[in-house]
Amino acid sequence: MGLRLSHWQRRLSLGLVALLATLGIATTGLAQAGVTPQEVIATLEQNFKVHPGQRRNHIKGSCATGSFVANAKARQFSRSPIFSGKPVSVVARFSLAGGNPKAPDTARTPRGLGLQFKPGGGGLVNMALINTPVFGAATPESFNGNLIATRPDPATGKPDPATVKAFRASHPDTKAQAAFLAASNPVSSYTTSSYYSLHAFRFVNAANRSQLVRWAFVPQDGEKRLSDQELKAAPAHFLEQRLLDRVQQGPVRWDLVLTLGKPGDVDNDPTVAWPEGRRTVTVGTLTLTGATPQKGGVCEAVVFDPLVLGDGIVASNDPVLQFRTGTYAISSDRRNRGVCTPMPLTTSSCSGTPHRR
Repeated sequence: MGLRLSHWQRRLSLGLVALLATLGIATTGLAQAGVTPQEVIATLEQNFKVHPGQRRNHIKGSCATGSFVANAKARQFSRSPIFSGKPVSVVARFSLAGGNPKAPDTARTPRGLGLQFKPGGGGLVNMALINTPVFGAATPESFNGNLIATRPDPATGKPDPATVKAFRASHPDTKAQAAFLAASNPVSSYTTSSYYSLHAFRFVNAANRSQLVRWAFVPQDGEKRLSDQELKAAPAHFLEQRLLDRVQQGPVRWDLVLTLGKPGDVDNDPTVAWPEGRRTVTVGTLTLTGATPQKGGVCEAVVFDPLVLGDGIVASNDPVLQFRTGTYAISSDRRNRGVCTPMPLTTSSCSGTPHRR
């Protein structure tokens, strides 16, 4: 039982788990040691309740559209069709972490950016990014445990500080992102934030040479955070309107900046930053020209599974990255099936009119 699953075996296993979940069949016995995708989704449902037809995490969001154009440097690293140098259509979704659709935009939580590239020929490339340079858990088990530890107390509506402190002490992988969020005021706009891949990937070029990479989309508008005074005065909900207003003024652009890994750099733990001084290369520009509210928007039904990569980009064996397909599939199935009632641990009962798809 000590065999290590290959990338495709892991994908197949997660796909089977998701398929059986859609049929209402318990899959605990099929899971590898540790938490299952169903358990993580159940924890999110218990923390935030179920909002029919909506995502279980990063529920509050806004849609945008535009294109990506790679520069001449990109092809030396990857033969992916998104790096052809031709404009590639992009659907984007900005979001707040968590499952509360009314979460205030002043919350010290990550902001997300989902990107779906459509280079033509029937292929897709997805990216799921957030605006903290490191993730909040090194394993699915730690991620789920952190959700449980930070579950709001019904009496106060806030997590119990002693529980959170004890969990962080026993799970040091959760400390770096929490420290970054505590020390950094929220961004003033979705358009004035960098967004990070977090996970390591391998780019493969036409000569089959591979390069370990992480990447970030860096805003040409500059990184801007709310001042302490602005944070106190900010309304509960402002990010979507600022996005809509900014796009009305003209195109919004981010540079895609690769960080090139070296032998020995951590490639399976998104909570560990690479050493300072790693070479960086700008390989293209993301330009967004349209934005709409999420309801009825082009991004509403998109599943931004970051393991949908196509040729030229290879996922690492990062356990958090590899876990995502199962959780995304189950979340998508439950929101598509309409009204859902959260159940303990691994099951959920859903009925009603299917959601838009």
